[in-house]
Amino acid sequence: MTVTAVSTPLVDSDEDSALRAAVRGIASSFGPDYFQEQVDTGGNAQELWQALGSAGYLGVHLPEEYGGGGAGLRKIAMVVEETAMAGVPGLSILFSPGVVGTILDRSASDEQKSRWLPTIASGEERWSFAITEPDAGSNAHQISTTATRDGDGYVLRGQKVYISGAESASKIMVVARTGQDERTGRGRLSVLVVDADAPGVERTRIHTVMNQPEQSWQLHFDNVRVPVENLVGAEGRGLAVAFTGLNTERILVSSICTGIGRYALRKAVSYARERQVWDVPIGAHQAVAHPLAAAHIHLTSAVEMTDKACRLYDQGYEVGELANMAKYLGAESGLQAIDAAIGVHGGNGVSKEYQLATYFWIVRMLNMGPVSKEMILNFVAEHSLDLPRSY
Repeated sequence: MTVTAVSTPLVDSDEDSALRAAVRGIASSFGPDYFQEQVDTGGNAQELWQALGSAGYLGVHLPEEYGGGGAGLRKIAMVVEETAMAGVPGLSILFSPGVVGTILDRSASDEQKSRWLPTIASGEERWSFAITEPDAGSNAHQISTTATRDGDGYVLRGQKVYISGAESASKIMVVARTGQDERTGRGRLSVLVVDADAPGVERTRIHTVMNQPEQSWQLHFDNVRVPVENLVGAEGRGLAVAFTGLNTERILVSSICTGIGRYALRKAVSYARERQVWDVPIGAHQAVAHPLAAAHIHLTSAVEMTDKACRLYDQGYEVGELANMAKYLGAESGLQAIDAAIGVHGGNGVSKEYQLATYFWIVRMLNMGPVSKEMILNFVAEHSLDLPRSY
């Protein structure tokens, strides 16, 4: 199969433009004031979530037979970017219908899809995804949380860290060790679905500087019983199962970062046109204009790369390389744009009134995770450039 058809310049069709306009209309009716109010009061942006869900946009990419729109990853990427551009970025969209929904679509049984996907697609339920551990870092093979078979189920023991949105989740998709490869010593991993309120599930808040409704948690699993019918995919094949969603995660991270970057750039350009110090708009000065122009160039490149990754993904291609490169470019360009926007505003850039710096740490965090740019460079060096493995 050739891929030349997906290399055309990024131009939205009428259908794409209509989707973007509809999502923008909903998200803009909430906007930065609502977003900050949710952060300050400990809210979870439920009103926005319900508005997007009832309109069908949370499940736009999921199969129609399970309540979705059947439109593919490219459409949910538009939803993620447009909400971020409106000043209401939603990590819950990324993790619940994005990562979890995709994993279930690609790896779950028909019965499991019928049981879980409709409420994910509608937004009736939010899910959380738990893979990160304190001592494993980027090395998933070192996951120490265990799921031991016991009769008609598993007993889950261990902990996860920096799990986003667990306070709103009805269920948690957990990657756990169910065995060990005797030859390599690496863990054999499996994916299990756990009720968030199951006996033995405890969570401890991790207080961060992140200015977002989704909170960060350390999760503890103390002899949590999980029925065998909640195993997604084959036992011991959990890493492959998880990666059906992790490539999606990387692509959607790019979309949320470019969305925030474009939000910040729009505000900075408007400010640079209106603000006068030496009898001309400050945007007439190259020291102000050039960082914004460079941010625009890099954001445009990231959006193009992300769109290409989505198109290939939706056509069934392996997109590991493109997903990693899209995530790298999206996170880098988003951070560059918001940093430039803050700089153009001077002291006003760090004032909450101007609603810029409040988004900085979201993009900064997404440069570090869910996969770091260093691990992306490792991947590209090894798989794209055929250089010796460095780790």
